[in-house]
Amino acid sequence: MLYAVLEDQESMAQRVIMYPKEWDASIAGALDPQTETSRRLLRNAAKRYKVMLQPVAPMLKTGEESTFPLAGLLSLTAYNRVIHLVPSGLVLDTSGLDHLFTLPMESDMLGISAGTADGVASPSVVLLKPSKDAFQTAIESLSAKKYDEDDLLSRMPLLPDLPEDQVHIVAKASSLRLEDDSFNATAFLDSTSYVHLSDPEILGPEFDTPRESLAPVIPKRSEPKRAWLEVHERYREMRMDVCGLDLEPAPKPVKENHSSS
Repeated sequence: MLYAVLEDQESMAQRVIMYPKEWDASIAGALDPQTETSRRLLRNAAKRYKVMLQPVAPMLKTGEESTFPLAGLLSLTAYNRVIHLVPSGLVLDTSGLDHLFTLPMESDMLGISAGTADGVASPSVVLLKPSKDAFQTAIESLSAKKYDEDDLLSRMPLLPDLPEDQVHIVAKASSLRLEDDSFNATAFLDSTSYVHLSDPEILGPEFDTPRESLAPVIPKRSEPKRAWLEVHERYREMRMDVCGLDLEPAPKPVKENHSSS
């Protein structure tokens, strides 16, 4: 969906999707329905939104499980800078994201974070400076037994969101609960580049979460509530209009088996 926004707003950034190389060797209809849907969406992205598709081999493989770490983006040495948007989220204004291509970087990977309701700082946008040396270092540091993407994100150097008088790059949906009565939903929707739709208490926005589960995470104040509902509704509409996908049914909770002895 984000590529549709990049195309509509005429962002000059090259768009790249990396996908498992093994998909190319699979016979049509031999993969599971979810993967077949992903392949269909890849073809549409390339045709409609000028996305370059790049097959990649897994950096880690344990048994039948393949892993494609975020650090693999350091292999894209044809580019001076790569921007990764941590899913799931909604792009509202591409100009702020384009601004990141000019941001000085002292490390190979840099995260941009926004405030969250749970107080845990983790990046919603990741900047990478690809190089052969950085990629080789990433390969050597990976361990099939110890690799954890969440751990990588938590240890990444963080750059706070840029001052509001420059450009508002990123916001997290959960941080809207922290806003006071001075918050303006219209200004937020007009000035924010990327909204990371992440609330730790519920499933991602791609799931049809029951209303009773949403109630505790929706902001109480009027304007933050309007912004929260608006970005989630836009996400739902774009998922259908661009991808042709409805929301996924929320998984049913596993019932505990209480047996007597």
